[in-house]
Amino acid sequence: MKLQRYYVAGIALTTALALAACGSDNTDSPAAGGASAASSNCAGGQLTAQGSSAQKNAMDEWIKTYQGQCADAKIGYESTGSGAGIQAFIAGTADFVGSDSALKPDEQPQADAKCPGGQALNLPMVTGPIAVVYNVDGVDNLQLSASTLAKIFSSKITKWNDPAIAAENQGAKLPATAIQAVHRSDESGTTDNFTKYLSKTAEADWTFGNAKAWKAPGGTGGNKSDGVASLVKSTAGTISYVELSFAENSDLKKAKIKNGAGEYTELTGESAGKTIAGAKIAGTGDDLKLEIDYATKEAGAYPIVLVTYEIACSKGSPKAAAIKGFLSYTASTGGQSALAELGYAPLPESVRSKVEASVAKIA
Repeated sequence: MKLQRYYVAGIALTTALALAACGSDNTDSPAAGGASAASSNCAGGQLTAQGSSAQKNAMDEWIKTYQGQCADAKIGYESTGSGAGIQAFIAGTADFVGSDSALKPDEQPQADAKCPGGQALNLPMVTGPIAVVYNVDGVDNLQLSASTLAKIFSSKITKWNDPAIAAENQGAKLPATAIQAVHRSDESGTTDNFTKYLSKTAEADWTFGNAKAWKAPGGTGGNKSDGVASLVKSTAGTISYVELSFAENSDLKKAKIKNGAGEYTELTGESAGKTIAGAKIAGTGDDLKLEIDYATKEAGAYPIVLVTYEIACSKGSPKAAAIKGFLSYTASTGGQSALAELGYAPLPESVRSKVEASVAKIA
């Protein structure tokens, strides 16, 4: 699958959204490229950031382009995982952080305390569809429902030729070998979103709720997104969940997932975008925390998606100018177009324009 499809799908989705241009004063077009967008938002200073490993590939690209155009900008991003990133923000050791989940109610006031006169904003920055990846010889186009996934990852289904899997994959030559379910061993927003999907769509079969830390019994842990992808790539009989860019970079097989409309849906930029476009803004004011409908009945929607956030102070950070400059670039059309080759789906324009407007108010 060519990764250009994700950006093309994002453009198609943008065209379909009537609010596309509202609230945005950025004049860069995707054709202008990431470099021109970066140069128009230059701000000097050194920034220390960390967090989500799922957004690492995006961050690497953004930082390279931004620093290439902004000689006085020095940005370091360490892939420590979403949980570690949030704790670093609360501890005051990171200027901004990446997370695959918005701040939780108990984390929000602690993060706000680091923003004198302001608040910690949840700023969705890139759509990171979660692929269900697997390594089973001779099995292509695997189809799975939420119920079957829940049973696999809770160790209730342990063989690849289990009747529940066979019923959803008629004609497939499923081996009678053991399933090795791989999960994140570190705290992860990807885990939080994957288990949230299971808890919302397979409540009878998934009794472990959702959290950044894996709670179900059994399985094998892999460290961070690249560790999970590497483990699945090298180990026959495995299945796991990983952000799409890592699945693409490792050339892993991806399962089709049954959505609320009863369709087994392939993961593409268009199918993931349909779910994100239907998300509700649960935050208030400039906080843009999103509420995703994992049980979406939208035709053709791929339901397992996450939105990678940047968490930054609206006011009060001594490095506000540098943070605003860099995030203005990542939220711009040029910054979003830089994701086209990386396996991410750019934000729908209706969301992107709101993020850009919130970033513009950072002081």
